[in-house]
Amino acid sequence: MLEPTGPLPPEIYWRRRVFAIGALVVAFALVIWLVVMVARGGNSPGDPNATGGAGSTSSVKNSSSTASGGGESSKTTGSAAATATAVAAGQCPDQSLAVKVTVEQPTYRPGEQPVFGIVITNISSVACARDVGSGLQQISVYSLDGQRRLWSSTDCYPDGQPDMRTLNRGEQAAFQVTWSGSTSQPNCAGERVPVPAGAYSVVAQLGSVRSAAEPFNIA
Repeated sequence: MLEPTGPLPPEIYWRRRVFAIGALVVAFALVIWLVVMVARGGNSPGDPNATGGAGSTSSVKNSSSTASGGGESSKTTGSAAATATAVAAGQCPDQSLAVKVTVEQPTYRPGEQPVFGIVITNISSVACARDVGSGLQQISVYSLDGQRRLWSSTDCYPDGQPDMRTLNRGEQAAFQVTWSGSTSQPNCAGERVPVPAGAYSVVAQLGSVRSAAEPFNIA
């Protein structure tokens, strides 16, 4: 059947116009929805792979690590100590290392020179290299409660020869340091005097990796 020619009745004309306007509104709303989804990266609130949203959280934990077979433990501080040297690019990161300090004997007589051992262990799953030279190691003696620092190996001898070591998984590098038994201050300032008899502790550090304190006595 052919549609009648000529002007449309008013009711048909307005019905078609309202329909056209409604279609435009729906199309416009659809475009806005697509723009919003693209801007949000297409992630829905329940998408477990969504990142960067207000509901996503991340945390970094400091933990104690134990080397397999060696029993060495160390703590990584939240920020490197002021005396710690930044790790050169390409070397073992601090997180790959554990540091342990030992005392050759539990008690020394006044005037004797305590001997400390330092063991650095690669606790990562891959081999890596690190400069463990004496200028980068820091061995410090404290009062037993850890509140007062009495001596540090880098106070009077801050420089040392580089000692680049490639450590396989679980491999260790061991060193010894002999302490004169006298106090020291940064830049070797002030008078150095023998420490009196008493209980003390020693701590070793490489970068931001700090060993547990080891007690010893001078008596």
